[in-house]
Amino acid sequence: MTVQESELRALVESLDSHPTPLPYGTIEAFAEQFLSALERGSIRAASPEDGHWVVHGWVKRGILLLFRHGVLSPIVHSGETFFDKHTLPPRRLSLDDRVRLVPGGSAIRRGAYVAPGVICMPPMYINIGAYVGEGTMVDSHALIGTCAQVGARVHISAAAQIGGVLEPAQAQPVIIEDDAFIGGNVGIYEGVLVRRRAVIAAGVMLTASVPVYDVVHERILRASDSQPLEIPEGAVVVPGTRRLGNSSFSIEHGLQASCALIVKYRDERTDAKTALEATLRL
Repeated sequence: MTVQESELRALVESLDSHPTPLPYGTIEAFAEQFLSALERGSIRAASPEDGHWVVHGWVKRGILLLFRHGVLSPIVHSGETFFDKHTLPPRRLSLDDRVRLVPGGSAIRRGAYVAPGVICMPPMYINIGAYVGEGTMVDSHALIGTCAQVGARVHISAAAQIGGVLEPAQAQPVIIEDDAFIGGNVGIYEGVLVRRRAVIAAGVMLTASVPVYDVVHERILRASDSQPLEIPEGAVVVPGTRRLGNSSFSIEHGLQASCALIVKYRDERTDAKTALEATLRL
């Protein structure tokens, strides 16, 4: 942990235990320092360490402080007036950020890290605490939720929802590792971990309660009380169904419950289908 991280963590813990209301100007000064650190990527809600992901609960507590002590205020952005906590304004990018923010109603909240080379197609939304790696595309009507961690060169397709989480502070956010492909209308929630180069086909829903049937290795992947649902590296996941119970009613009516199927692992043919035109990355 760097000196700045240690100082910010100590400040979060101090403010978190301070009786309300805080002295005038205290939350505003903290917000500027804390949000700027998030935007630089020098602090994160979760980070990879030796192949594992470590959740930094103090960062999420810092975000909660901004919600708790913010005051509902008018905020003017792109010629429109919005009403939100004064500690949580939209982020204003500059050319130095090297992010392609295409016109058409998109928004990025302050406290989101958006790396150089990210492409934002309208309309899309990236929330506070999110981390989006270099060269990633966030397509139209896509959402990157609070504290979600998205790696480099990921394609978040149109209308995909990458869920967010703030509480409890130690809960793992949704994590999408490098070079993954997330299809259209996909929903990924409740701390699901998608390993690098995985392909989530259009329409798949992944939550802590959705079982994933690995047809290749003949196993069932589930979340547990201590571990999130984890999609293996290079897995190709498609929507599926399974029989709903063994009751006579279920059998009589042919009832099915949604699940997800790993039908293969990524190969050259898959890479060709999911590849983006190189010119889009320039």
